[in-house]
Amino acid sequence: MGIWIAVAIVLFVLGSMMALKPSGIDIRLDTLRMTARKLGLNPKLIACPDWIAGKDGEFGRGMIGQYGLVLDDVKLPLSRYQVIDGQWRPVVSSNLDSFDQSAKFLLDKVPLELPSSIAPHVKALATQANSIVLYWEDIAYVRPVSNPNYDKAAIEPDLLHLKSQLALWAKQLQKPISHPNE
Repeated sequence: MGIWIAVAIVLFVLGSMMALKPSGIDIRLDTLRMTARKLGLNPKLIACPDWIAGKDGEFGRGMIGQYGLVLDDVKLPLSRYQVIDGQWRPVVSSNLDSFDQSAKFLLDKVPLELPSSIAPHVKALATQANSIVLYWEDIAYVRPVSNPNYDKAAIEPDLLHLKSQLALWAKQLQKPISHPNE
């Protein structure tokens, strides 16, 4: 009887240890996010904002990856865009006073132009002050079902392309900074 109890305890401990081991997708996702941090992107997993179509196409549902780029000496308008047919389209806000109307549509109909492994999973873009943020389902990038051509070596080039596109879109939206001495 004592042997069966010892075996049960050992199996319980081994089962608990196996439950702590991260899955392959979790390891891939961690690699993606750590590489993004190394490249100066600021990845976060957040609750999907209510103006973005998240899980199952419902607005504000589920979790979504937020990858931001903070730019020095840049002033960006408060704006929001969503992806429709591979192009940025402005999000019309009910609170129009908080958005800069002169810059609101500067990225309207600008093509997404991101790597094919990232582009299908991008949902939205937001800018304010000196930051530009891309919302996308980063977990879809590492899942074999949604990205069968996943290659660990492609992460850094894909994220560098993403970073350069964010900087380009920020430049297109950039407002000149007024200096008090001028």
